[in-house]
Amino acid sequence: MRAALILQCGQLPVVAAHEPPPSGGVRVAVTAAPITPLDVLCASGTSYFGAPPVPYVPGVQGVGALPDGTPVWFATDAGMRPGDGSMAEYCHVPPADIVELPPDADPALVAALGLSAVAAWQSLTSCGDLRTGEQVLVLGGGGIVGQAAIQIARLLGARRVVAACRSSRARSRAAALGADAVVPLLDDDTVPDLAARLRPALDGPLDLVLDPLFGVPAAAALQVLRPGGRLVNLGGSAAPTAPFDSATLRSGSLRILGYTNNSLTKPERAETMRTIAAHAAAGRLTVSYEAVPLSDVSAAWQTQSTGSATSRLVLLLR
Repeated sequence: MRAALILQCGQLPVVAAHEPPPSGGVRVAVTAAPITPLDVLCASGTSYFGAPPVPYVPGVQGVGALPDGTPVWFATDAGMRPGDGSMAEYCHVPPADIVELPPDADPALVAALGLSAVAAWQSLTSCGDLRTGEQVLVLGGGGIVGQAAIQIARLLGARRVVAACRSSRARSRAAALGADAVVPLLDDDTVPDLAARLRPALDGPLDLVLDPLFGVPAAAALQVLRPGGRLVNLGGSAAPTAPFDSATLRSGSLRILGYTNNSLTKPERAETMRTIAAHAAAGRLTVSYEAVPLSDVSAAWQTQSTGSATSRLVLLLR
């Protein structure tokens, strides 16, 4: 079969013939596989999982079909544990990591949503406890998590959703997906400056912040949260630390919560993925993505690894 192969950690994948060693699990004919930051990190050999044995097929998630034709989404441990992932024509997957999809779900869209949409959904619900009628601020609203979060907050009954985005493309995207107001994030932002731009975009108390950025954006968001408000952090793409102080937290009795998909059980992940796929199939949930053929995996991987991707890159295997 054809597959994307990591021959050496830190190098671009190449397309080659590959026959995986015999293993258990269900044989899935792969249709689409996203190239995610986690894939790139694992293949670099610098993640906390350690350097993976090479050669291996990357891809921590994908969409395909079972032998009987049933469409499925699936997860793998590729790059985190020995074994192959989704970026091949076929993948052997444990049954517990397979989720049946609606027959009319778009494989490329579901692949693009994937675990990023799972993180957005769970951050807003089980972690952030979003309630009907609340106002939500989505930091990084142009990213995949942010795009999903804007729409999910709406689906869950938020009365108002505000997005903060860095590029003009991201701001236009957030507005098109339903954000009531969009605030620019600037490279030279200070906490007071950004907080001053956020305040007029809000309509009444801000109840919940979804934060995949941390750094100055998170600190500014804390300045405009209502007393007792919640901030859910699920990433640090802006900075690994944030400049906020004890007085800000104590004076507002604010709550800062951390989220990772690793906290989910496999049944919880599967149920969330089924919900996301159902909304996507019904036209209620989408994200921007670019479909690329397997033959272009090296160039697409380079685009993702340099941070120049403007949408989710999804490999098409069929």
